[in-house]
Amino acid sequence: MIEAKNIHKYYDDLHVLKGVDLYIPKGEIVSIVGASGAGKTTLLQILGTLDKADPKADTSLTIDGQDVLHMKDKALSNFRNLKLGFIFQFHQLMPEFSALENVCIPAYIANKPKAETEKEAKRLLDYLGLSHRINHKPGELSGGEQQRVSVARSLINNPAVIFADEPSGNLDTASAENLHNLFFKLRNEMGQTFVIVTHNTQLADMADRKLVMSDGHIVP
Repeated sequence: MIEAKNIHKYYDDLHVLKGVDLYIPKGEIVSIVGASGAGKTTLLQILGTLDKADPKADTSLTIDGQDVLHMKDKALSNFRNLKLGFIFQFHQLMPEFSALENVCIPAYIANKPKAETEKEAKRLLDYLGLSHRINHKPGELSGGEQQRVSVARSLINNPAVIFADEPSGNLDTASAENLHNLFFKLRNEMGQTFVIVTHNTQLADMADRKLVMSDGHIVP
């Protein structure tokens, strides 16, 4: 599902990623752990096409069979919207929109029909136990509910891969545990691949595979 070779990233003179190689098969849940500054979030952003690796002769990144490093900007944006889902620590929900409207946004960007989109959004919110909250705005929801809305939003276009950056970092213990269990349920029932950056040792250890980053490398 994801194959990355010789991924480098510099920020001015700071060499953040130092030749990362990575292979993640379809349906695997992978956690990425390491100290602050090790390069975890930078790697996640590059794998998720939100940032670009610095060009090297033998650098490559393939996701779901597509060479994403050589896509034009518009094609890459379309690929990201349809094939990749994102879950962030602070939810990134639009405060003026309801839960239903927030979930629908990626599908609207993809120009999917409104009726079909709303039907799927309601199905996902019901699946996540939020059918009674679809018309509530983010400020009226708990932290755990907001995060489940963001999970539904990440699923609306049925992506191949979901990237999560500290997804439970802003949740209480019970909500975090529920979210962690949800990832495995989603993988088992919907087949998504998950790449999760986390400091939560429980979540990291639950993953099919745990990758440890140190000083810009994935260590053995």
